[in-house]
This record gives sequence, structure tokens and C-alpha cells, in this order.
Amino acid sequence: MGGESKVLVIEDEEHIREVLGYNLRIQGFEVYLAEDGLTGLRLAREIKPDVILLDWMMPDMDGLAVLAEIKNDEAMKDTRVFMVTANGMPSDRDLALSVGADYYIVKPFDTKLLSKMIRQEQPEGGRAGRRQRARIGCGPE
Repeated sequence: MGGESKVLVIEDEEHIREVLGYNLRIQGFEVYLAEDGLTGLRLAREIKPDVILLDWMMPDMDGLAVLAEIKNDEAMKDTRVFMVTANGMPSDRDLALSVGADYYIVKPFDTKLLSKMIRQEQPEGGRAGRRQRARIGCGPE
């Protein structure tokens, strides 16, 4: 992989999407933004991001449906997906992890910690191998 990690943010709330995009850019990431699940899937197939930050609650196609599509697509199945959601219940977290989320982050969260987590997924020389899925909440649980 050359250059900085590509991060795709799929989030329907504009202010959250823009804040994430801004903060990730100043941290040195190459950032792409999508306002809904269908646009996010199209972009993911086109740009092949290293990491996807995916909201759960979105109109038309929710984050779980997007996640299932990503993890069932041979070309994208190893893409790291961070569910970034207000759904803080352990049962929600368990469901997202069972569908294929690599990390589960509860809003509100610390953008610097999120950036650090993304960097840890991208060791020198390329994509990290599959690690055990983590259950992480940066916000209150």
C-alpha cells in the first residue's frame, strides 16, 4: 500500500460525517465520505478503502445491511469495518460483531483515539492480517 490509509466514512448525519472527515484528514488519512449505505457501498467497491467507519442507523440501507454486503464480497471481505453508532447495548454490539464488524465504537467517541486505532490496523508494509474482533466502546456503555 502506498501513501496514507484510505478511510471511507459512511454516515448519514452531515455534522458527524464532516467532523470525522476533517479530523481524519488532519491526522493524515486519505478520506472519502458517503451520506448513505448505497453510496458507501458504491464508493467502497470503487476506491477499495483500508478502513470503513460505518454508522448503523441510516435510511434506506442500514449499517448492518452494508456490513453484510461488504463481508460477503470477496474483494472487500478483509476490509476493516468500525461500526460507529449510538447503539450502546451489548446485544447490538454482539449482533454487529457477529455480522462481521471488526470494532464497535459507541458515540460519542474520541477522534484521536479512533485515529490511533485506525493506524494500528495499518502496519508498515500493508494491511494487517485478520485479528480477533474487538469489542470497544470509546463512549459510555
